[in-house]
Amino acid sequence: MPNRMKIFSGNANRPMAEDICRYLNIPLSKAEVKKFSDGEISVEIGENVRGTDVFVIQPTCPPVNDHLMELLIMIDALRRASARRITAVIPYYGYARQDRKVRPRVPITSKAVAEMLMAVGTRRVLCMDLHAGQIQGFFNIPVDHLYAAPILLKYIRDAFQDVVMVSPDAGGVERTRAFAKRLNAELAIIDKRRERANECEAMHVIGDVAGKTAVLLDDMVDTAGTLCGAAAKLMEKGAMEVHACCSHPVLSGPAIERLENSCIKSLVVTNSIPLRGDAQQCKKIKVLSVSELLAEAISRIHTEDSVSTLFV
Repeated sequence: MPNRMKIFSGNANRPMAEDICRYLNIPLSKAEVKKFSDGEISVEIGENVRGTDVFVIQPTCPPVNDHLMELLIMIDALRRASARRITAVIPYYGYARQDRKVRPRVPITSKAVAEMLMAVGTRRVLCMDLHAGQIQGFFNIPVDHLYAAPILLKYIRDAFQDVVMVSPDAGGVERTRAFAKRLNAELAIIDKRRERANECEAMHVIGDVAGKTAVLLDDMVDTAGTLCGAAAKLMEKGAMEVHACCSHPVLSGPAIERLENSCIKSLVVTNSIPLRGDAQQCKKIKVLSVSELLAEAISRIHTEDSVSTLFV
């Protein structure tokens, strides 16, 4: 009986897709994803997918709009080619921070992205460390939500001693508390005030960090303003050294320059987003692979086994 699972990838993170295929011992299926001279995206599926269980691996990382359109157009092409079921594997979900109305007359863009994915024929979504868990409710189809926590926890446990886990803002307290509990570590919180998007002012530290290794934990690092400001405050309060962990290394704008000039000793990230050129040269950044975790989840979805037991 032929293998009825096929895995495709756009241009966002092809190395991750190849890693996943190696783990599953299947070839990466053929698809040509390119641009016309005017910037429009062209997709051509290079093999028969009729009746198959298809997984499209595509984080919607920068340039977000290009990668999102690639994903939407690939799914539309696969649906029109009679794929039996199409699962969008989105290790990083772009527009996730626009998950609610914070001011009058602004969109809820993460909901609009969910609607677009469903409209083109997505029948299941596999994602990792969503910025806001309630985004799962924006979909009217099954969503499997994975966590990089087991991989990050193992690294922290092996690499550091006398740790205090630090949330860089109030919104991340629940995530950081869960890490602190599993590590049997103390918890601290940075109280900060955000004046405008991508800019923040760290105010003060809640909790005792003196003489300890402070590990900042967040779901993503974008311009690194929050992390670097928080790290400076932690050092002021007597932390022995400061490290940071996050799932998604967006690292846009001045992020790398800020990291290089900050007191952060290391930034541990996953390969949910490929590092851009200057980030690859930054010696402070260490990348952990979540490809095996995603591959195992894909395998379980295909065989209709439990995905949640990966985290028991």
